[in-house]
Amino acid sequence: MSLAAPATERIGGPAHGARKTTTLPAWPVASILVLYPLWWALGLGVLIFALMAVPMLVLLVKRRAAGRRLMLPPGFGWWALFLVVVVVSIGALGADPAGTLPEHATGRLPAVTYKLVMYLSLTVLLVYAGNLTEAELPKKRLVKYLGWLFVVTVAGGFLGMVAGHFEFTSPVEMLLPGGVRNKGFVQSLVHPYAAQIMDIVGEDKPRPAAPWGYTNTWGNNFCLLVGFLAVAAWQSGRGRNKALAVLCLLASIVPAVVSLNRGLWIGIGVVVVYVAARQVLAGRLWIVGVVAVAGALLAVAVLATPLGGVVSARMDNGKSNGVRSFLIDRALDGFTGSPVVGYGGTRNTVGGRNSITVGESAGCERCGNFTVGGNGQLWQLLYAHGAVGTAGYLGFFLYGLWRFRRDRSAIGVAASAALVTSFSAMLWYNSLVTPLAFMVLAFTLLWRNHADLPETQRTAAEGDDIA
Repeated sequence: MSLAAPATERIGGPAHGARKTTTLPAWPVASILVLYPLWWALGLGVLIFALMAVPMLVLLVKRRAAGRRLMLPPGFGWWALFLVVVVVSIGALGADPAGTLPEHATGRLPAVTYKLVMYLSLTVLLVYAGNLTEAELPKKRLVKYLGWLFVVTVAGGFLGMVAGHFEFTSPVEMLLPGGVRNKGFVQSLVHPYAAQIMDIVGEDKPRPAAPWGYTNTWGNNFCLLVGFLAVAAWQSGRGRNKALAVLCLLASIVPAVVSLNRGLWIGIGVVVVYVAARQVLAGRLWIVGVVAVAGALLAVAVLATPLGGVVSARMDNGKSNGVRSFLIDRALDGFTGSPVVGYGGTRNTVGGRNSITVGESAGCERCGNFTVGGNGQLWQLLYAHGAVGTAGYLGFFLYGLWRFRRDRSAIGVAASAALVTSFSAMLWYNSLVTPLAFMVLAFTLLWRNHADLPETQRTAAEGDDIA
C-alpha cells in the first residue's frame, strides 16, 4: 500500500449549486517571512508560526465551506504517518532509558507539547502555502521572501560579529512572570540576542545567532536560504539586483567563516556540488569550470586574510566531536530499546561523557547534562519517534525529491538543493522550527511548480514515478 498522495489529491468536493469564489490571502505567509525581524525583536520569533497557523487554518476551513477543494501535497501520507507517531509516542514519556535522568512524564510534557504544536503549525503552513494560486502568491514572490531572509541572516551574522553581547528584553518577555521568563527554554524563545558566546578555539568568542536563536540554526538556515537569494536576483532581470546579490553573497563569507560552524561549511559544499551536478546533467558543462574558479578564488581569499587563521583554529579544535559521538551512541542505544515509536521526546544524560558525577545545580540548570537527540534531527527522530516516525519524516521529503526530480527550473533546482542540504544537516542540526519551515516552503515551491504545468507536461514530468 503506497503512502504517496497524487499531486491533485483534494479534500472534499464542490458544494451543491453555484460555487462561491473564495480566495486565500497571502498575508499570513508573507507577514511571517517579510516581518520576521520584527517578530524576533518583539519576542515572538518562532512562536509566530503557531500564531499565524490559526488564521491560516480558519481561512482554509472557510474556503472548504465555500465549496473550494483543498489539495494535499504529494506523499502527504508519509507526513501524516510521522504526525501520528509523534502523538502515539507521547505514551512513552514516562520511560527512563539507562543513563538518563529520571523524571515524571508530566515534567517532559511541556517540551513535547511545544514540538507537537510546531509540527502541526508547519503542516498548516505546508497545506496553506501549497493551495495559494499564482494569482494569490506568485512563486517568484515567495522566492523573493526567502531570499530576503537570507539577507536578514547575513545581517544577523554581522551583528553577532561586531556586537556579540548585544541582547535586550523583548515586549513579550516583559509580560511573562519572572519564574517563567527566566527558564532557559523560555529565554531561547522570547529573549533576542545577537550571538552565542562559546569557547570553541580556546577563548570565549561570539558566534552569530540572530535572528534565529542559536548558532547552529543560523548556519542551517544560511544553507537553506542561500539558493533562493541567487534565484530571486537572477529572475528580477535587473542588473542592480544581481550586483547587490553578488555583494551579499561575497559579504556572507565573513560571518559564515567567523561562525566557526563546520556544519555550515559542509552544507554549502553540498549545495554547490548538487547544483553543479544538476547543471552538468542538463548539459551545461561550463558549470564545472565556474565552480573550480570560484573555489580557487575563495580559497585564496580565505588564506590571504585573517579568515584563514579562523578556519585553521577551528579545525585544530574539535571539542564538540567527543560530545557528538557520545550523544550519537546514546541515541542509538535508546533506539534499540524502543525501536518502533521511540520515547516520545529527548532525555538528559546522567552527567557528561567523562563522569556521571557532573550534573545540574540550582545555579546552572543544565551543567554537565547533555540532551540525547539534541545533536541532530536524525538522532532525535530515531530516539524520540523510532523507526516508524523516522520513516514518515524522511519518506515525505525523499518522495518529494524523487517525484519532482525532473524540475530543471531555477526555482526547482534551488528548492531541491535546500532539501538535499537539509539531509546532510540532520546529522548535526535539529530542524524545529525555522529550518523545517523553510524545508516545507521549498517542498511547496516544487509542488506548485509541478501543479502549474499543463497536464501533458505534468504527466511527462512524472514519467515512471512510483505511485
